[in-house]
Amino acid sequence: MRKSTKVVALEQHMDSITVAVAGPGRRAPELYGDMPSTPEAVSKLARRLDDGNTRLRFCYEAGPCGYGLYRQLTQMGYECSVVAPSLSPRRPGERIKTDRREALRLARQHRSGDLVAVWVPDEEQEVIRDLVRCREDFKHAERRARQRLNSFLLRHGRVYSGRSRWTKAHGHWLEAQCFGHAAQQIVFQEYVNAVCEGTRLVETLEQDMTQALEDWSLAPVVRGLMALRGVGPVVAMTVVAELGDITRFDSPKQLTAYIGQVPSEHSSGRTRRQGGITKTGNGHVRWVLTEAAWSYRLPARKTKHLQRQAEQTSETVQAIAWKAQKRLCGRYQHLMQRGKPTGKVITAVARELLGFMWAIAWETMPRKVA
Repeated sequence: MRKSTKVVALEQHMDSITVAVAGPGRRAPELYGDMPSTPEAVSKLARRLDDGNTRLRFCYEAGPCGYGLYRQLTQMGYECSVVAPSLSPRRPGERIKTDRREALRLARQHRSGDLVAVWVPDEEQEVIRDLVRCREDFKHAERRARQRLNSFLLRHGRVYSGRSRWTKAHGHWLEAQCFGHAAQQIVFQEYVNAVCEGTRLVETLEQDMTQALEDWSLAPVVRGLMALRGVGPVVAMTVVAELGDITRFDSPKQLTAYIGQVPSEHSSGRTRRQGGITKTGNGHVRWVLTEAAWSYRLPARKTKHLQRQAEQTSETVQAIAWKAQKRLCGRYQHLMQRGKPTGKVITAVARELLGFMWAIAWETMPRKVA
């Protein structure tokens, strides 16, 4: 006997879940009601809806509540999809948004196949991703603390005349600064302490990332990416932690489109108009790729540091990395000679760099044993 299918849409919040159910056929979805956002309530809901003759398909939008609901339902044996809110169809004229309306809309659209599911990381992947994002957050906090200190010094005419800041020489210069008023000296010292604390936290988290890499199943992919110029542990771990199994993309074009590095386009008829990159994908990956792309403004060469990192990989990966360096360094020089803006040149280099990462991932991804 063939089972009928019911779509169960969940509008999840911190303390409540609104449920709507869409049965087979074209009947309008029905509102099931509200329930607490707890594992016990979710299990009770599944038992009530599962009569043995019905196949249940759950769905909910990705949000701040994470993937706990997805993992619970899949462990119970049910099909569950986490859909992308930005890709959900919406009527231009709708100006009313409530939890009940959203649940009914999700149920109707999931039944018709109009929703796009996102990739859900496993628990190991999510642990590494949380660690990487934590380091990124504290790096931004460190940068803001430095900016506040620089602004305070500039307001009082204290300008560092050295070559670069945040070096030992700059630190000695900071230690020599004195202010006539005691309150100003306290403010200055608090800004300095904030910078030192931010730097300490970033260094500690980078050490934690290095330790976590040893036990990570995707460590071979990370080490393979580190053979590329400008790709250190932070960049490599960020890319792999955010994207997971890069080999799930059939081509580099799919991968670059996934993270929003392809040009936007509005064409009609014989007219073709392209704009800046879409920026619709993972912003963490785009940011680290842009930072890594700056290293290709210099001529291609194998430094001792880069050679040590490349020696940890296979000859095939080393060949890909050297090919990437020659290609991207030449690409940067060629586009700059054509008069392209530096920002666009770096974006183009970052996009091609991701394509070489895709090639290395195919060589280093651990193969699952059947």
